[in-house]
Amino acid sequence: MSKAILFDLWGTLMETGVRSPLKRAKEILQIDLPFSDYVLRMEKVMMTKPFTELKEAFLAVAQEFAVPCSEEQLELLIGMWNKSWMLARPYAEVRDVLTELQGQYLLILISNTDCFSVAKVLEKWNFGQYFTQIYLSCETGLLKTDPALFEKIFQDHQLKKEDCLLVGDSLESDMGSAQKAGIRSILIDPRNSREFEPKIKNLLQLDRYL
Repeated sequence: MSKAILFDLWGTLMETGVRSPLKRAKEILQIDLPFSDYVLRMEKVMMTKPFTELKEAFLAVAQEFAVPCSEEQLELLIGMWNKSWMLARPYAEVRDVLTELQGQYLLILISNTDCFSVAKVLEKWNFGQYFTQIYLSCETGLLKTDPALFEKIFQDHQLKKEDCLLVGDSLESDMGSAQKAGIRSILIDPRNSREFEPKIKNLLQLDRYL
């Protein structure tokens, strides 16, 4: 029986204004790597510490992958990234589902994110009200792929591994992280296009696994 549900944000509760901004950044910078190799390195560079501006963050990403980054590329990256969070919105069912779960479970938000977007999005949509605690990688310095994040959550809330369920949309950052931490996980897969079990189309189907 789960006591706590850990939710990813992007692609799970909130739709980005740009489809797959991480993939789009990879394309703009012309990084020639499999996405699974790229994404973890990119998130570690850009999402585990604060930056003063987006330009600085993307230059750090370019340096990590040893690729050039022109002013034109920087403008594209910054415009795309800002559009992604500024036009972000919750999926239609999310508020009702979270409201229903609030009285039954400890709800925790975990997100691999930069320091520029999530705080503004959470405030805009008044999302903080649903969660007992919010763990952002840019503040904790810990990505979801780091088991130390989950150990911190366990300690902060006196939880055991078997008490927790993680819900997310990424095979690498969410399902892989849960497996490392030894907790149950459910994949959000709206298009039913990926091999993983259990998976659901949207949060309305979550109750069958609780």
